Amino acid sequence: MLQLDYKSGVPIYDQLVNGIIRLKMWGVLKPDEPLPSVRQLAQKMSINPNTVQRAYRMLEEKGVIYSVAGKGSFIASESDCAAAIKQKAAEQFLKAINDAKQMGLCADELINIVKESEGKK
Repeated sequence: MLQLDYKSGVPIYDQLVNGIIRLKMWGVLKPDEPLPSVRQLAQKMSINPNTVQRAYRMLEEKGVIYSVAGKGSFIASESDCAAAIKQKAAEQFLKAINDAKQMGLCADELINIVKESEGKK
């Protein structure tokens, strides 16, 4: 399900957030599906429960999950998640653009790559 890379330099809570968003995008996690409790996920991943709590809080702020008092956290509906998923995709795309620029690609080359990818649908 979720995998963490302790050597990546990316904070663990960000890895959890990104992993849950990715699982939602791939359809592995369905709307209204319950997530493990903070304690369960912390034990399973061998991480601090505060880290899981922070990730869940961030996911809730983004609209990817919702919490029900006494019941736990659940995956939000498609419409609630759509904006968060699009925002995550845009962030990843911007990072890829910045990486490509650092490797010497110019704006025109990047635009051509995007156009080529559109033709491959």
